[in-house]
Amino acid sequence: MILSKSDYMLFLRHPAWLWLKKFDKNKLPPVDEDTQALFDAGHEFESYAEKLFPDAIRLGFNNYDEYLSLTNKTLKEINNGTQTIFQGRLEADSLTCIFDVLQKVGEKEFDLIEIKATTKAKPEHEYDLAFQVLVLEKSGYSVRNISVIHANKEYERNGDIDPKLLCDQTNITEKVKALREVTEQQVSAAQTMLGEKTIPDISPRYVNKVNIPGVSQWFQEWLDIYKILKPNNDPYNIYELSYPSAEQIASLEDVGITRIADVPDELVLRPKQFAQVKTTREDRPILDKEKIREFLDSFQYPLYFFDYETMSSVVPVFDRMSPYKDYPFQYSLHVLQSPEAEVEHHEYLHSENSNPMPELLSQLTQDIGNEGTVLTWNMSYEKGCNDRMVALYPEYSEFLAELNERINDLMIPFSEMWYFHKDFFGSASVKKVMPVLAPELSYKELNVGNGLLARRMWTQTVLEDKHQDQRDKIMEDLSKYCTLDTFAMVRILEVLREIINE
Repeated sequence: MILSKSDYMLFLRHPAWLWLKKFDKNKLPPVDEDTQALFDAGHEFESYAEKLFPDAIRLGFNNYDEYLSLTNKTLKEINNGTQTIFQGRLEADSLTCIFDVLQKVGEKEFDLIEIKATTKAKPEHEYDLAFQVLVLEKSGYSVRNISVIHANKEYERNGDIDPKLLCDQTNITEKVKALREVTEQQVSAAQTMLGEKTIPDISPRYVNKVNIPGVSQWFQEWLDIYKILKPNNDPYNIYELSYPSAEQIASLEDVGITRIADVPDELVLRPKQFAQVKTTREDRPILDKEKIREFLDSFQYPLYFFDYETMSSVVPVFDRMSPYKDYPFQYSLHVLQSPEAEVEHHEYLHSENSNPMPELLSQLTQDIGNEGTVLTWNMSYEKGCNDRMVALYPEYSEFLAELNERINDLMIPFSEMWYFHKDFFGSASVKKVMPVLAPELSYKELNVGNGLLARRMWTQTVLEDKHQDQRDKIMEDLSKYCTLDTFAMVRILEVLREIINE
């Protein structure tokens, strides 16, 4: 069976992930639209990176027949002395890969370049390229230099995109070549596994067994698959532990522990995991009324409950923007003038294909006033957005600096564990806190129920002119989502006050 580069990287995530792809792929969740949007962004960046090589020949494929013939086309270009090839394919010893850029530097020697829509070369890219090097060497070629073309995080757009400024390149030759032995070992293990008729152990303990740094999301992604493969009716099982490691799961499985309440005290736990075990075991929350009261007493009326929704892309959309930095296109603002006052609501949602920030800032100066506490959830996010806008719009620098001075974080009582409930499952996010403190509210009933979806729907609808037959409904859904984010804070504050006064 042929092992491709994407197969190999899937094996490194978890062996059973690759087995399912090959033999039982219906049990894997389909690529969702948010993930597909990331793929599309990657293709856009790749199109700019390829402009750095104006004389290259692009191969690639559009269907399975073209894929099968791609190796012969690639060998033909190599034998013809083509200097630079995009999207060529080689196959040797039941291994195959499609490379992004292959540059001829000698008779049978090449430079290998990977294009990644990130702002730096990452450790996982080293393993990706190590597999490609192995295929090239097994095909009879040698590799001189190995590098990653990625986005320059300091780039600021000024008119048309300049690929030379947008793109940066990092040489990782030595790091990749140091992986030769482990790559051959893991390739052999993957090929052996693919010869088995039964799925490997699906335990999360086997996620990322080679310990690639910086890929913590793999664990959660596999947990989501694991829960499909092995449903558990107990909502407080060990796989719901707050951000567990593969080592922790292995330790618990080895001694037969299946419930959070049974996790022993001697197991090394992070503070939130320890609090999660304690509150689950005792079935009562952790509560420090005095610290919460002191925190709430620091607020000054009027109170403003504030939240941004933001745009972000690897290729900046408007001038002076940079790759993967978040810029607001929407805000929701609930206001309490006094403890007894009726809550007011203000909002801004940009609806034109233009830079949203000038109009957003103009309205915000009218809506938020110049005194009173501004409450956010995870305040570093809103403050970071404000700091970026200071650099872009110095005429608002004083307003934004004063706004940041007034911001406080309603998440603090939960992140500091002054109030900690077992049903937070170790998280201080508003989406975990709200169902416990304000169960009458729900994101599940909204068509737009999370920030990534809000970003994608706004970008596609307003900037890319898609979904125009649903435009009014989408804009209404975006308004409802952001409004709930700030109204949830209003309700959570009300409940916190009730709790400390009981």
